[in-house]
Amino acid sequence: MVIAIDGPAGAGKSSVARALSEAIGFTYLDSGAMYRCVAFEVLRRDLDPGDSAAATSVAETVQIGFTAGGVSLDGVEAEPLIRAPEVTEAASRVSVHPGVRAALVAEQRRLISEGRYVAEGRDIGTVVSPDSPLKVFLTATPEERARRRAVQTGGDARQILASQNDRDRRDSEREIGALRTAEDAVTVDTTDRTLDQVVDAIAGLARGRGLA
Repeated sequence: MVIAIDGPAGAGKSSVARALSEAIGFTYLDSGAMYRCVAFEVLRRDLDPGDSAAATSVAETVQIGFTAGGVSLDGVEAEPLIRAPEVTEAASRVSVHPGVRAALVAEQRRLISEGRYVAEGRDIGTVVSPDSPLKVFLTATPEERARRRAVQTGGDARQILASQNDRDRRDSEREIGALRTAEDAVTVDTTDRTLDQVVDAIAGLARGRGLA
């Protein structure tokens, strides 16, 4: 069973999902980190993120796991290496390949079938687990999302905003796993809310539905 949290980059999905999982006793599944792991390994092997066959081969063979410290790649802690800007860009590119998505979606579904998870990504509630009993779509203004990423990475907010807008467009227009709001999702705008306020709101929804 999974509580699905989707939304664009910078909306707070990772922080919210991690904190929510702790609040209600679920396991946190960071689907975006899985794509970042594939992207990191593609770059490490000096492969082209745009090469579908190469990226798919990586996705089908790497071992990705979740630990208390975050995510591991082939048994080695991958944080914070997978959060580098070049990996972020490559992750957006490798995630469009059908083979990559098929490999990682299959793994996500396997994990979800074996426990109780809070999973965040772009298509958890629309593709990975459309029968999720609680789907949340997190959002925030583009400027606020860029500001948050700038604080996180130390980058320039204006440059991040421009790159973010390009990524939003690609994510919304892609044929497979496009970013969109599930019809039965609850939209939560995080722009002017603290992390605790957002987590409390979603935890309330979960408890109201008898999930926690």
